[in-house]
Amino acid sequence: MKTSRSEAARSSRQPLAVVPDRDCPLCPRLVAFREANRTREPSWHNAPVAPFGDLEARLLIVGLAPGMQGANRTGRPFTGDYAGDLLYATLIEYGFARGTYQARPDDGLKLVDCRIANAVHCVPPQNKPLPVEINTCRQFLVANLASMPNLRAIVALGRIAHDSVLKPLNLKGSQAPFGHGAVHQAGRFKLYDSYHCSRYNTNTGVLTPDMFRSVFARIKADLD
Repeated sequence: MKTSRSEAARSSRQPLAVVPDRDCPLCPRLVAFREANRTREPSWHNAPVAPFGDLEARLLIVGLAPGMQGANRTGRPFTGDYAGDLLYATLIEYGFARGTYQARPDDGLKLVDCRIANAVHCVPPQNKPLPVEINTCRQFLVANLASMPNLRAIVALGRIAHDSVLKPLNLKGSQAPFGHGAVHQAGRFKLYDSYHCSRYNTNTGVLTPDMFRSVFARIKADLD
């Protein structure tokens, strides 16, 4: 994986953080939204959501951002909303997780050879991060990629996650256009595209459970 000169210079001075601080100040709009959420729901996580899973994993799943009622509430990626129901059931089916998913961070579910992160670590208003917020938060995604020595497969859930992954992989959009089920080679990595497993996509038929499972069946076969 290639890095830019500025990224290399910065990493030579100090290691990049894998997750933002709890009170990360980098995105003013997200900070204001976070503070409002903390006032309204003080028992919720309401902070940047750390990746879930082992840095030694070969598979990294990249989502868009924490959901308001999901990871922003529970503090674990894709936990507490519909997207997590489909994602974790699929991971269990293909051996990338074990245990029982109960939509809470203390359910004992374990990931197997798999890690989950987001392109943006803080919940955005209307679940729509701005381009500047995506670009600002990419440093943490870069750090996750660089911290996974055995990484071989990356799943991008949706176009924004796909686009955010392209830059650290030194791929251009024209070289690796987004498409559900598409697979792109980037050196020793393979990037697998999937429509996001959101309730909207499944309710409208954009993504069916079988379409989603087919992505992970391909990954399982490629890694075995």
